[in-house]
Amino acid sequence: MELVLALYDGVIRFLHRAVQCVEEDDVQGRRTAIKKAIDVFMYLQARLRPDLAAGPSAALSDFYTAMFTMTLEASHNASREQLLEVVACVRNVREAWAVAAKDPIAGRVLPRELRTQEETFIPTTSRLEISSGEAKRSSWSA
Repeated sequence: MELVLALYDGVIRFLHRAVQCVEEDDVQGRRTAIKKAIDVFMYLQARLRPDLAAGPSAALSDFYTAMFTMTLEASHNASREQLLEVVACVRNVREAWAVAAKDPIAGRVLPRELRTQEETFIPTTSRLEISSGEAKRSSWSA
């Protein structure tokens, strides 16, 4: 749940940076901030699991699509007001996630692990063997 909230916080931060760039007439900075926000929307949408919860997944997919479109339009128009509208929408959904995070019943269901389906098919022991094998071949350590 904390990861989802952090992703929403990141989107809000990137959008505020885009607003600042619009005010400063910094086109390159605006494009960079918008790209980062859009990347987060795409990541969140890619991780939806309609097989587990079709209704909420469809609603969130529609929301992410709308935010993606509104963000691109706001960037194209270099519109501070449109960007702030996207921020308000994202902030509302972020607050809903924060409430769900505090609900013990929702905590048992949400969120799913943010892994791709391909990752779920790799047995845990195989991951460990791959991981330790890579560590042995590595010439540096953190």
